[in-house]
Amino acid sequence: MLHILNKHMAPFMGFRGAAHFIFLFILLLWAASAVALPGSELPRFLDVIKSQDVFPLADKIGSPIGDPLVAPAYKNGKQLGFVFLTSDYVNTTGYSGKPIHQLIAIDMQGVIQKVLLVEHHEPIVLIGIPESRITAVLKEYEGLDVGKLVRGTQSQEIDIVSGATVTVMVMDDNILRASIKVARNYGLSGLEVEIKKTGPVASVNSDIDVIKNWQGLLDEGSITRLMLTIGQINQAFKESGKPLVLDFEEEGNSEEIFVELYAAVVSIPSIGKSLLGKSEYKNLLKKLKPGEQAILLVGGGRFSFKGSGYVRGGIFDRFQIIQGDMSIRFHDRYHKRLRSIAAEGAPEFKDIDLFRTPADLKFNAAEPWKLELLVGRNIGPIKKVFLTFDLNYKVPEEYLTITESKSSSNLTVVTDVTASKKPQSIWLKMWQLKTGEVIVLSIALFVLTLIFFFQDWLVKRPVLTERVRIGYLIFTLFGIGWYFNAQLSVVNILAMFNALVSGFDWTYFLMEPLIFILWASVAASLLFWGRGAYCGWLCPFGALQELLNKIAKALKIKQIIVPWAIHERVWTFKYLIFLLLFGFSLYSLEWAERLAEVEPFKTAIILKFVREWPYVIFALAVLIPGLFIERFYCRYLCPMGAALAIPGRMRMFAWLKRYKECGTPCQRCSNECMVQAIHREGEINVNECLYCLHCQVVYSDDHACPVVIQKRLKKERRSVNPASIKGKGGSAISIELEK
Repeated sequence: MLHILNKHMAPFMGFRGAAHFIFLFILLLWAASAVALPGSELPRFLDVIKSQDVFPLADKIGSPIGDPLVAPAYKNGKQLGFVFLTSDYVNTTGYSGKPIHQLIAIDMQGVIQKVLLVEHHEPIVLIGIPESRITAVLKEYEGLDVGKLVRGTQSQEIDIVSGATVTVMVMDDNILRASIKVARNYGLSGLEVEIKKTGPVASVNSDIDVIKNWQGLLDEGSITRLMLTIGQINQAFKESGKPLVLDFEEEGNSEEIFVELYAAVVSIPSIGKSLLGKSEYKNLLKKLKPGEQAILLVGGGRFSFKGSGYVRGGIFDRFQIIQGDMSIRFHDRYHKRLRSIAAEGAPEFKDIDLFRTPADLKFNAAEPWKLELLVGRNIGPIKKVFLTFDLNYKVPEEYLTITESKSSSNLTVVTDVTASKKPQSIWLKMWQLKTGEVIVLSIALFVLTLIFFFQDWLVKRPVLTERVRIGYLIFTLFGIGWYFNAQLSVVNILAMFNALVSGFDWTYFLMEPLIFILWASVAASLLFWGRGAYCGWLCPFGALQELLNKIAKALKIKQIIVPWAIHERVWTFKYLIFLLLFGFSLYSLEWAERLAEVEPFKTAIILKFVREWPYVIFALAVLIPGLFIERFYCRYLCPMGAALAIPGRMRMFAWLKRYKECGTPCQRCSNECMVQAIHREGEINVNECLYCLHCQVVYSDDHACPVVIQKRLKKERRSVNPASIKGKGGSAISIELEK
């Protein structure tokens, strides 16, 4: 990185030292963030929020008390209820790998008064979906009686925001489970205060090591099964009370298996060795960290518990594990796919997957738990309804040790909140809903690949090349940008770096299938063509700039050629902007995300200029110079382009051809390059090149490139009588060169 910075910033006096200083500054910011002490964030949020904003009837929020913390809310000295932070009570990690912080106000009767989203780092919201659509969902929780929810006399259904499926699913789960824990802790809404049991305590007996076959494990209950036929699924949806469901039955034989699911705790030695085999069990023990347990899920039938749209890096959103008030929704980093079951007599299955429970959730392998399977059904083009089905699991007593203890154990009196098979308005993965868009984008990427691989044929046809490029840019702007909303952002890159530093997997952009596909294509194109493939062809905001400039040229608006001495210094600004954002992201991703508004992508592409006026003015301010200076923002300000340029230096091939005469003396390509990416010496700067192919059109044009012109004239002279052109050849070459 420093080598690249020094090369581009060398014109500044002492810039090598400055680049090293910036790098050291970033390291210091990282060190500062690495030593940050963990603890409740509740006091921090309460310091900046008015009492009426979080608890509408309160005139005072008291100091936080208890463990986990709650803040009592008062009016005229009388306590009205409590304010608490969801992340203090449940695991609130979202797709970004960062907690989703929500403040909840609950009164003394156990009724939720307010839910505020106070901090999050979910990329799909930061770069695409307006946060107002997310916060609007939170109003649906106001007036929810937690006690009635637990007792099953009141239900809670929410409409998930399209494109933010997992984010809102996590938020909903956090709100309900955290509220129930607070209500139990303080005896609200008639719920009993959570009582720790004393007396016999169950724990896993690690000394039992008996290998058993598949049927033996089934018979003793070490493996638990859930099986539903198509007929049972159709009947369950009929009984759900949703009228439209009746018109969308699952087709097929009613006796056909819809889903067959098996579960077992394989961190218990005997069960684990029987199902995994001794070798795979040893591998599991190496992976398991203190406090982690392992669950094996095996599935077959028409419906996959993983989800047909599941991709590496995502969250498994078709099922979750429930133990007491704790829920576990697995990230990819806790998952491993297996090929087969080692137990003798085991059938073959479509899905065999191993999941590790996060240590901080304190899953108890000796205690009962259940798997809650979410099954959705389309009732329209983009509308679905959902039912949940439970697989209950209890470890056979022969694998447990029961000890007498007067101290409290982890056993708690828990009323199951989710026992009923009630429908939930939660959309499943957007991969299923965006199949058509995925196909269209994949075809577009395939076409672009053909353009690049067969560019030598294409550039020999200048008119066709220009039409292909304009057509593709129009598709990028209207299709990928304004219709698909698939605009990549530096926010994605910052979140990835932050996830790596924090120890999380880089899963941030997999929320959206189109974003995932684009990033995959960017990763591949960087190795072949550098950053130009994305910045020059697939970036909707870049396409908007270039098309506006072409319109300006058609209207005879005079173009400004930036002097080279200024241009080669100013293009370094985008690298400085990226470094600044990168440094801030290591210290505070929240601040970096706010500063990333230097990108007008969200305003101009995602929200189509329907936004607060300061953002619209800024977007117009960077577009207007582009009418006079081609790709002004791309050249000088885009941190996304700077970020892609750095790994783009590692490209494996040099596809853009040059003659030895390029730059010495010929300057035609240099003068005509729309972003001035060609040095006066004739070298193409791949960091700045947008791969528009214009220089290759000139390279092949025997009426534009002086080198090819001379070759053409020589060939023409050979094809006629030499005597007839004596004394005329030199002047003919001169005329062509002047053209």
